Amino acid sequence: MNDEPGGRRIGTREAARLLGVKPATVYAYVSRGQLTSRRDPVGRSSSFDAREVEALAARSRREAAGPSGSASAGELSVRTALTLIESGHYYFRGVDAVELASRYRYEEVAEWLWTGTLMSGARFTAPPESLAAARRAVAALPEHSGPIDRLRVAVAAAAVADPLRFDLSKPSVLGSARALIPTLVGALPEVGPAQWGGDGRLSRQLWPRLSALDPDPDALAVLDLALALLTDHDLAASTLAVRVAASARAHPYAVVSAGLGALEGPLHGAAGRLAHRMLVEVLERGGAAPVVAEYLRAGRRVPGLGHRLYEAEDPRATALFARLEPLAQAGPALGAAREVAAVMARHGGGLYPNVDLALAVLTVSCGMAPEAGETVFAVARTAGWIAHALEEYEERPLRMRPSGQYHGPRPPQPLP
Repeated sequence: MNDEPGGRRIGTREAARLLGVKPATVYAYVSRGQLTSRRDPVGRSSSFDAREVEALAARSRREAAGPSGSASAGELSVRTALTLIESGHYYFRGVDAVELASRYRYEEVAEWLWTGTLMSGARFTAPPESLAAARRAVAALPEHSGPIDRLRVAVAAAAVADPLRFDLSKPSVLGSARALIPTLVGALPEVGPAQWGGDGRLSRQLWPRLSALDPDPDALAVLDLALALLTDHDLAASTLAVRVAASARAHPYAVVSAGLGALEGPLHGAAGRLAHRMLVEVLERGGAAPVVAEYLRAGRRVPGLGHRLYEAEDPRATALFARLEPLAQAGPALGAAREVAAVMARHGGGLYPNVDLALAVLTVSCGMAPEAGETVFAVARTAGWIAHALEEYEERPLRMRPSGQYHGPRPPQPLP
């Protein structure tokens, strides 16, 4: 490959040689977001930044070396008793998270994460003052505002309405959390009928903010399962942002704002939206092969596939697919998702469906907007963020202060 202004670029075979993998696996790295590719002007192949490939190869060698290779020593490690991801499963406080979420509702799973006690029948209620403030703030946003925009504004408004927000004692934080989550849901604009009421469950409150269709019990059960499964997932980027804010003793509303800020990035919160649009395109074109081909030809990752923490299928996706299977309306989208996975399996990338693809099946089959998956993710993960904030409040303040490795010009330099 020729050198370009942005640095030396190499082809797929050279990238595969440097990484010590098959060429097909290079595209698996692209799909996982570990490499970026660019289609050449002719449109027949992709090129890669040589420095990025070499950095990934060096990182892979360090990880393969294990603890003695000093990879672990240079990485930030945070002690937590909340979520363990191990051998293709994940656990909340030592309990299989899929089994927990399959048996208990979102609010009960949240209470388990927060307190280690299962509170059967737990329900969250939004205080009238906070809800009114959040709704006024959200209503003032431009019509094109996205779900994360609305949630961030709702959090800020709810914070101002809570005079006890600076009390970081556990009872006070838990009180704020139980009020904040339904406030976030209640502040979102309704797109469907709310007159059918319900029993106060958060999934019932959230449904008319996501879909104009009347919910059936089975579809509601899938939404509740999705919320419970997504409550926490160890130290994702947004959760790390939350712990940094909590380390500085930011109040719970501020730490949730930090998490929502991290979700604004395209590599964390937007995957569900991309997977939704891909499934719609597959359904419109009558097959996954041409859609996947276009993604690969453009050097783009195929959304909804692969997760760096799981070698096989994401257990959250497995659980959601199983619950979606009996839903008649989910049949076409579920078939499209499986076809995408099958096409990629023939491609040889070793990628399996993740929770974003399963969420996309739910949102497509229930008449929801492409961004509905982001809303579900953000609302669900708020409980996990609060749990991590509670843990961090018990640690030494300001401990999240890594040292920078300066690579600039050595002083003294002349004054500019």
